Amino acid sequence: MKKFIFGVDIGGTTTKLAVIEESGLIVEKWEIPTNTTNNGVSIIPDIAAAVKLKQTQLSISSEQILGIGVGAPGPVNMQTGILYTGVNIGWEQPVALRDELHQQTGLPVVIENDANVAAIGEMWKGAGDGARDVVCVTLGTGVGGGVIVNGDIAHGIKGAAGEIGHITAVPEGGYQCNCGKKGCLETVASATGVVRLAKEEAAKDTSSVLNTLLNEKGEFSAKDVFDHAKQGDEAALKAVDRLTFYLGLALANLGSALNPEKIVIGGGVSQAGPILLDRLREKFKAFAFPTVAESTEITVATLGNDAGVIGAAWLIKYKH
Repeated sequence: MKKFIFGVDIGGTTTKLAVIEESGLIVEKWEIPTNTTNNGVSIIPDIAAAVKLKQTQLSISSEQILGIGVGAPGPVNMQTGILYTGVNIGWEQPVALRDELHQQTGLPVVIENDANVAAIGEMWKGAGDGARDVVCVTLGTGVGGGVIVNGDIAHGIKGAAGEIGHITAVPEGGYQCNCGKKGCLETVASATGVVRLAKEEAAKDTSSVLNTLLNEKGEFSAKDVFDHAKQGDEAALKAVDRLTFYLGLALANLGSALNPEKIVIGGGVSQAGPILLDRLREKFKAFAFPTVAESTEITVATLGNDAGVIGAAWLIKYKH
């Protein structure tokens, strides 16, 4: 009898779901809106309903389902199955995510932090390529991370291990971060961070295309910054150099502490290509302990939006 796993990745706007074979192969994937109104009370019932509906549509019996793996945006206690907070989805108080979803579906449930499940997904079926020591960094609107040591995710005492975005990158005069601290890596290495750095550089350089964009439109995107850097725009290049300096330094320090086989870079910013990666590898090599600089490889994530649901399925396979 063929066995299946439901992978769930709860995001601020949409929740991604997939039916996945034990091998990690996606059979079918779809999305539902994440209803964050009324403190997100309908999020768990919505997921339960989506799982049951898909089970019926695909004629899968409950005996064929190994369980539901869930990635949730916030610090998680895997023992109790509680998500401490999920501010982006309206959950400001602890939520018994595992037990509530189990009650509503009758299926075994394992939960984990969303950045961690993306890291697990990349380790299992993506750029990690089976490596057992991997650091994953997601450069999106914010900066997320997951640390895998000897084939298992590192959690720390309160589930906050892998908060790479909140490593202090600018110790003095840094930007304010949403976490309450100043100078976090997230403030200079996320998509928002790149734009912030580029605006600073563009304001100083009237010959820059970015300066013109700023004067005409008042705004530009991270993609604009990388596109103009590729075309040799000085202000854009300076912004990319600063970004890779901060990120390279943070990753080198992590590398010197952990010496992972691979550091996998994901998220929208990672799509910038060689203009970002070549500089990042150069800075990493300059700052990391020599043995680490030689043995740790920086590579780009390959699973895209599927990393979360695939990592969530791994939880059921290996953690249940």
